[in-house]
Amino acid sequence: MRATISDIAREAGVSTATVDRVLNNRSGVHSRTRDRVLTTAERLGYLPGSMVAETGYRPANATRIDFLLPGGTNTFMNTLAAQIAAMAEWRGPQADVRVRLIEGFNPDALARTLLEIRGETSGVGVIALDHPTVREAIREVSAAGIPVLTMVSDIANVPRIGYVGIDNRAAGRLAGHLLGRFVGARAGNVALFAGSLSYRGHEEREMGFRHILAEEFPGLRIVELREVKDDTERSYREACALLDAHADLAGIYNIGAGNRGIARALEERGRARDIVFVGHELTEHTRRYLLSGTMDAVIDQNPRVEARDAIDRLLAAARGEPAPNLPAIRIQAIFRENIPEA
Repeated sequence: MRATISDIAREAGVSTATVDRVLNNRSGVHSRTRDRVLTTAERLGYLPGSMVAETGYRPANATRIDFLLPGGTNTFMNTLAAQIAAMAEWRGPQADVRVRLIEGFNPDALARTLLEIRGETSGVGVIALDHPTVREAIREVSAAGIPVLTMVSDIANVPRIGYVGIDNRAAGRLAGHLLGRFVGARAGNVALFAGSLSYRGHEEREMGFRHILAEEFPGLRIVELREVKDDTERSYREACALLDAHADLAGIYNIGAGNRGIARALEERGRARDIVFVGHELTEHTRRYLLSGTMDAVIDQNPRVEARDAIDRLLAAARGEPAPNLPAIRIQAIFRENIPEA
């Protein structure tokens, strides 16, 4: 027998009215309460969006929103895309949520897609390259009355309804603090890897990292920054070249994706235990590297919460409803000793 709203309310410790508000995506519910209700509903098998998954039915007045994410081997981006799809199912048939994967680091492809969907969508969530063609496309989409939300990496000087993601400058400072503490009092050389500094978020992480090293760890010197386009194989090749060029390397900070390539190079060269390695996003891969000691720390953000908040904000804007009052996305440092359950 399918669970009822009363069952969910009893298990989650809330009122049936609160459950109704959460399942129908109405405002006025604290984010933690919303998470608890959704988790309970999922555990009990109450899936209000199952009709969409099973039949494909949507009413003619369903609100269409689109998310444009970079494609490629970036595990976090692929996880975020999956979480958007999962969170969309909770919104039921009244929400038509679609995810498009764009060729990574191609501003023209991203701008072209933004303009192509202009007449088909009621809202756009985008992980945007900070590039003139992308900025102009966002301006044109916004001028057509379509709300635009930036995610994961913000973009300057464009009309948008908001940003969903972590404070990337603070994340870079945290990474620098952790790497400096792990290296200790000794002086040494440090290298940076970035997906692309065309992402404002990657640039902000770099700035935060550089500033805290200058402030607190003057004995650490950044000798290289290599852009790897978040590609695993390119990260591996660049990491091998880096290790060949700097036998005295003390630490690596990977600003973006490509952790698998860097870890592979460190392990093959026998350097995994003597070079401090700090990166981003807890995935099946970085979880393994933390356990093996190849990585020392991972700066994590929650793709499930980001997906939920982005959908809620875009749907509200597209429907002319008040923006939901959502807390900032938290930054979390993960070590081998505090890895959460998968």
